[in-house]
Amino acid sequence: MRANTNVLADKISIRVSLGVLISLHIVACCISLAYLSRNYSFYHIYYDPALLNGAIVTIAAFAILSYLFLKAPFSFGYFLGFYFYTMVLGYLWLNCFSRFEYNHWLSGGSAVLSVIAFLIPALFVTSPIQRRFTIAESTFDRVLTLILILGVVTIVISASYGFKMVSLKHMYDFRGKSNMPTVLIYWIGIISNALLPFVFACFAVRGDYWRAGLALVLLLLFYPIALNKIAFFAPAWLLVMAVLTRLFDCRIAVVVSLFLPLLAGIVLYAIFDVQDMRYLEIVNLRMIATPSNAMDVYNDFFFRHPFTYFCQISFVKPLVSCPYQEQLGEVMQKAYDLGNFNASLFSTEGIASVGPLLAPIPVLACGLVIAFANRLSAGLPPRFVLISGSILPQILLNVPLTTTMLSHGAAFLFLLWYLTPRSMFTNQAPLLGSASDVLAKHAKHDVADNTVA
Repeated sequence: MRANTNVLADKISIRVSLGVLISLHIVACCISLAYLSRNYSFYHIYYDPALLNGAIVTIAAFAILSYLFLKAPFSFGYFLGFYFYTMVLGYLWLNCFSRFEYNHWLSGGSAVLSVIAFLIPALFVTSPIQRRFTIAESTFDRVLTLILILGVVTIVISASYGFKMVSLKHMYDFRGKSNMPTVLIYWIGIISNALLPFVFACFAVRGDYWRAGLALVLLLLFYPIALNKIAFFAPAWLLVMAVLTRLFDCRIAVVVSLFLPLLAGIVLYAIFDVQDMRYLEIVNLRMIATPSNAMDVYNDFFFRHPFTYFCQISFVKPLVSCPYQEQLGEVMQKAYDLGNFNASLFSTEGIASVGPLLAPIPVLACGLVIAFANRLSAGLPPRFVLISGSILPQILLNVPLTTTMLSHGAAFLFLLWYLTPRSMFTNQAPLLGSASDVLAKHAKHDVADNTVA
């Protein structure tokens, strides 16, 4: 009886904490965008105090949808869904102040319906899929070692085409200038965004910290080769997620992973009020605001230009008459001079492909893909799923799902989740328990009490 009471109290505590954190996160997103409008209006980020009341009503109404995150269990879909929820939240705020001339009511409503269409399957379809093929633990451990070896070999081969130790500010001066084969470029994305994070998560959760550290070192060596921000921040991001999942329930860790970096930028800007703050640009602008801004830009462009009807997908392009011969990012670059402006599935598979009126349909299909990934990972420790998949949400905020599945290794990661022996984590006890571990322990005590009774 006491165990039941403790479990219920822990569940309520986690739900209350989630509610408070998400509420603060929503407010922080709006404040951050208002700050960014002061120095980054050339990115089409605007704010007008005269329109604030309408924006508050819009955001308050959309905030009701966050209740889904209080009810849903943790899954990869929960992780990705909260990041997409934040993206659409930012778009709705920008939409209230946007100076682009398109149907803002239609696009705003489409964005809300799209995120609902994505969240319903991504949050609540988590039932396990029947595993017809299993691998022995000893064999799978050899697979993990093989991936580490492949990482070393990939770094050595890739470094022969170019290895530049430069800052983030100067990486664009060198990126794209090597003659690296396309196949190798794709393989670098697969191994650095999916395979090595998976290996790190396996070793970290099982307490094999030396090999986990080796995986981080290999990931760090990909930055001088790939010269992109994901490669630069990936080792630190994985380490942070590993720590957060030790301290908090996985759902809280997801919210904190966005809220704390966002809040830090707001506090730094409020204190120093500088015109050129590198942290604000990297985190608040590029990591969080840019995916929302892309929805505004794509809505504006495709309000006046023909839809792609999915011809941006390489295997679809030969089957349809495509109005664009270049990649969408390059098309946006020429139209708005904002750099190579790639975007998430909401902007590409949704807005660009079929327009805002029909966008929820392909977004729903993408949500079903993520729901299938949830089923493939069912039975694995939530902490392991969160850490191993923690790079993909960062990518999916700025890259279409179809591209991420192959070029960035999402399909490989989903397959590895399916193949991972669940028994590998049975006897692993973390040094510092999270709230989810506490709930599991109470549940075991409850079973024992009932058996004695």
